[in-house]
Amino acid sequence: MSQNFTPPAPDSYTAAPAPAPARSGNIGLAIPGAAVTALAAGAAYGGIMSAINFQIGYLAAGVGFLVALVAVRLGGRNPILPVLSAALTLGGVYAGYVLAEAIAMSEQWPLTVTELLTSEIAEVHQSYLDTFDPISILFYGIGAYAAFQTARKAAN
Repeated sequence: MSQNFTPPAPDSYTAAPAPAPARSGNIGLAIPGAAVTALAAGAAYGGIMSAINFQIGYLAAGVGFLVALVAVRLGGRNPILPVLSAALTLGGVYAGYVLAEAIAMSEQWPLTVTELLTSEIAEVHQSYLDTFDPISILFYGIGAYAAFQTARKAAN
């Protein structure tokens, strides 16, 4: 049984679909969006730390995750976003520590948290440095690592 097979003419092949376009983002929008997210997530981190009087690494990682998520959603596949996310997360975690310190100081001083964070911010920062716990370095690292990895993987 011999069959004669003739291949179809070159014009009769169906073209492969075009690849999906790369997500293009707006880095100009990603930077302030991620910065605001870092401050908001850092404030939540500081509030939770103050409420439970304990540091939790998962919360620092959560700050990093949220910052990176916003950065990638707004900035697309820009290769600077993992580094930017990690840096902004460091600022967010620091803001959380300063807020927690201000809340603790407001319980001992006749000033509100808002007054401490505005007119007495130098005192709050110095108090944070005076009570700095070396384990905090680990939490800064956890947050920055989570942000970097989340942004790196989400951009792919």
